[in-house]
Amino acid sequence: MSRYRHVLAAVDFSEAAERVARRALEIARRNEAELTYLHVVEYVPPLDLGYEPVVAPDWLPDEEELLAAARARLEELAGRLEAREAHLRVEWGHPRGDVVRLAEEVGADLVVIGSHGRRGITRLLGSTADAVLHHARCDVLAVRIG
Repeated sequence: MSRYRHVLAAVDFSEAAERVARRALEIARRNEAELTYLHVVEYVPPLDLGYEPVVAPDWLPDEEELLAAARARLEELAGRLEAREAHLRVEWGHPRGDVVRLAEEVGADLVVIGSHGRRGITRLLGSTADAVLHHARCDVLAVRIG
């Protein structure tokens, strides 16, 4: 079996994010692989669907503040895990597509992501893990978190 060279862990700061990050760290260390922790900041402004979308500038959060806060949380997570070797990436976008895009950009051959294993209507609505599983060009490990 070939070894992984670059592991990308997509973390969302949920209660189970540390479990996902730890699993990726273990795999990366066992394979002597590069490790990247990724968090994608997604902001959807409030819209009144009964009328035309109205977004006042004072409603919008400062994008740089959101990115900096996410970066600080990612640094804290890596620190708790003593993952000094990990590269940290924080991106503004949509997790479903950007996890796959970033995996290709960094040359990851394994993506580690949490999965709630939902069924029924939530399954029909889809999940980030499902989208990554079906679109990534590399292996995907879905860590069950719920």
